[in-house]
Amino acid sequence: MSIKAKIHPINLEFHGTFLQIFSFLVETSAGPVIIETGPHSSNKNLVAGIEKLGYKQSDIQHVFLSHVHLDHAGGAWCWSELGAQIYVHPEGYRHIHDPAKLLASAQRIYGQMMDFLWGTLKPIAADNLTIVEDNQSITIGDCTFKAIHSPGHAKHHTAWQLDNVLFTGDVAAIWKDNQAILAPCPPPDINIDQWIASIDKCLAIEEVDTYYLTHGSEVTDIKSHMYKLKEILNAQAQFLKPYFDNETPLKEIYKPFGEFLSKDLLDQGIPAEKVKDYENANPSSANVHGIMRYWKKKSEGAFS
Repeated sequence: MSIKAKIHPINLEFHGTFLQIFSFLVETSAGPVIIETGPHSSNKNLVAGIEKLGYKQSDIQHVFLSHVHLDHAGGAWCWSELGAQIYVHPEGYRHIHDPAKLLASAQRIYGQMMDFLWGTLKPIAADNLTIVEDNQSITIGDCTFKAIHSPGHAKHHTAWQLDNVLFTGDVAAIWKDNQAILAPCPPPDINIDQWIASIDKCLAIEEVDTYYLTHGSEVTDIKSHMYKLKEILNAQAQFLKPYFDNETPLKEIYKPFGEFLSKDLLDQGIPAEKVKDYENANPSSANVHGIMRYWKKKSEGAFS
């Protein structure tokens, strides 16, 4: 059986799918493994997807996370409470072991929409957490998962390699409707230089020919996808650099940057009437905050 035959993408049907989120069930000889849980608010859909494949919740004993943002890992605590082991980047450990600050930050941003959009967070016990270092391999039955630390979108980001497949989390960004690439750049950890280096690191894994994106599922033309993503990241950063240099108030940047992103979507072949849907999936205001913070850190030598 090929590795791809063992991989089952589960669409979590996140609130009408304006932001498509996938979890991935991988069959192993030691039972099913989950890569990415998605948010707590979509956990019932993940459970339904697992059951549709003929498994029970209690069969899930291993969960691999790309990073601890709520759309990728917000539901991980549900599985740890059932006894699953959660595999996470060293920088993500403290946030998921004691999520009080992460939860408080999210509640400030989303307010009354927090529970509806993402659900809640609960601590994951240390006994249920495994820190995984760069290039470390974890073998579950007949499958070996290799951690590829890939910061840039988040400093606690890991892509997971399984033979010729790479589960990319957000290092390969969002692939909307198998057509447009969207580069999510929310604060606080955006580092364009690291992200581009991580793209090159992923492309250098010679045996990998397929990416599974949490936001967009399967990509096989990986070089074209990643080269375009590098162009998009550089273009967004360079567009915002003069605003940073001129100390432009953020509220004055939202409109021109939103128009800039809209033009890029049109150039990628997205119909004008769908551009707003894409804005919902990748809010331009969040990208302004993330990239302007990147330029500030860079000017202060924080990335040296």
